[in-house]
Amino acid sequence: MDYLQSADLLPANQSGFRPGHSTETAVLQVLSDILVAVDRGDVAALILLDLSAAFDTVDYEILLQHLQTTYGISDVATDDSSVGDISSH
Repeated sequence: MDYLQSADLLPANQSGFRPGHSTETAVLQVLSDILVAVDRGDVAALILLDLSAAFDTVDYEILLQHLQTTYGISDVATDDSSVGDISSH
């Protein structure tokens, strides 16, 4: 995570796994964006999707290759024994 932050690879609105950010900050940002749009007279809509099962279909070999070629991340996910070996999924 330190690498992603130091290389400025995380979107400013990314709340997950960041100190000082939570689902509460994400919800407040969405609410703020909606209220600003309504105040301007714009139409605001919110669509929520449950993607909790989406990661069951991830090809981890492709994911690891993409992380390495795009972001220069290699073997980071497998270094911490508490995380486990992502390539074994």
